[in-house]
Amino acid sequence: MNVQVIEREGQPEYAVLAWADYQELLRAAGRLPASAASTPPLPQEPVFSLESLRSLREARRLAPEQLARAVGISPHYLALIESGERQPDQAIVRALARLFATPDDGSAG
Repeated sequence: MNVQVIEREGQPEYAVLAWADYQELLRAAGRLPASAASTPPLPQEPVFSLESLRSLREARRLAPEQLARAVGISPHYLALIESGERQPDQAIVRALARLFATPDDGSAG
């Protein structure tokens, strides 16, 4: 089994492995229904649109630097995304979707 470990701040955060290996782990754990063995999951749509990214950030009272750091990009690249000059890759879109899918606890700002 070939696994890639992705770290954040020196700590393991994600493990990336081949779909077949993942399916085998689920099967071994008894958590894979027989019908799901060959069907990959459907991608989930983000709960926000990139067009409203700036207003979402401002509503959360996040500085551009805070949001950029939270999703692992530079503030300059975030400004390009917010202005529509750049389209982020799917990893950045997923990170943004995760961030904005969590309730605002009022601690920003």
